[in-house]
Amino acid sequence: MPADGKSDMERIGLFSEMGYITIGDRYVSHYMRPFNEAASKNRQMLPGGTKTLSALQAGYFEPQFVRIFDGEAYSNPVQLRRRYRLAESKKNLGRAFLPTNGDKLPCGLGSYYGTIGGPYAYFSAQLKAKEKYTSPGKNFYTNPGKKGTGYGYANVTIGEQYPHAPEVYEAERIEAKKAQEEHRRLVKGGPFKLNLYPQEYFDMNPYFNNQPLSPMKQLQETPGKKIGPPFKPSSPAKKPGGMKGGTFDPYPSHSADPYVIKKSMAVTTNKRGQIFHPPAGPKSRPIASIMTLNVTRSLNVMNYKTACLTSY
Repeated sequence: MPADGKSDMERIGLFSEMGYITIGDRYVSHYMRPFNEAASKNRQMLPGGTKTLSALQAGYFEPQFVRIFDGEAYSNPVQLRRRYRLAESKKNLGRAFLPTNGDKLPCGLGSYYGTIGGPYAYFSAQLKAKEKYTSPGKNFYTNPGKKGTGYGYANVTIGEQYPHAPEVYEAERIEAKKAQEEHRRLVKGGPFKLNLYPQEYFDMNPYFNNQPLSPMKQLQETPGKKIGPPFKPSSPAKKPGGMKGGTFDPYPSHSADPYVIKKSMAVTTNKRGQIFHPPAGPKSRPIASIMTLNVTRSLNVMNYKTACLTSY
């Protein structure tokens, strides 16, 4: 174990410290360092400044104006339309059709001027000659029917009048009363009652008691003993604060507590006089990231010259 710190095995989990690849290199400060060093060396591309849009050819890439239809024959659209009409007119067998007369416009509603067939007699508004109306004659005269349905009305039916039958007032109540009296006469005794009807476990009223209450006792005052007024504290309770106002003592009593050095324990050493250090547990060593492993697998010594960028 080194005197100044931990060993390489305890620090990074390796038997020895890895060598450095920048030994002997010149220090380069990161302050005011250019982003692209090659852009500040040698001669750069000179564009020559910007050009404004004008009618000249200087603002375009081509040295002269290039036409789209360069070398194409000129065609006159008017002449082409005339040739097309002449070719179509040669297909006609005769002259063009001309109507004998112009269109006629009707003159107001109900006028047949300008129509092909003229007026129709069926649509004429003139009245036709009709024969004189002759009455067919009168019907037979009969006696009008009597009003009423027959129920409660006399002499309105085909037969004779219904014979009169007397009707007793409140006949239904009298018949019911007679039937009840006959029923009571046939009954021999009172209704049958059973004393074994099931009862509930508890009464509906929990305060009900069959026994009479005992007489109320009256309190008798002793002549020699009198009860005094209730106890009242002299002052309300005080809340504890920084001044110790709510405590019995104003300040706690001071107790002398001198500083005493505790007894030191002996350090356990081996025969050589060295302090015992337990062996260290398993250490984790630095590993490469997943992206670095994928780059290493896809780009190796065999295909680094022919490797292509893969996009997803």
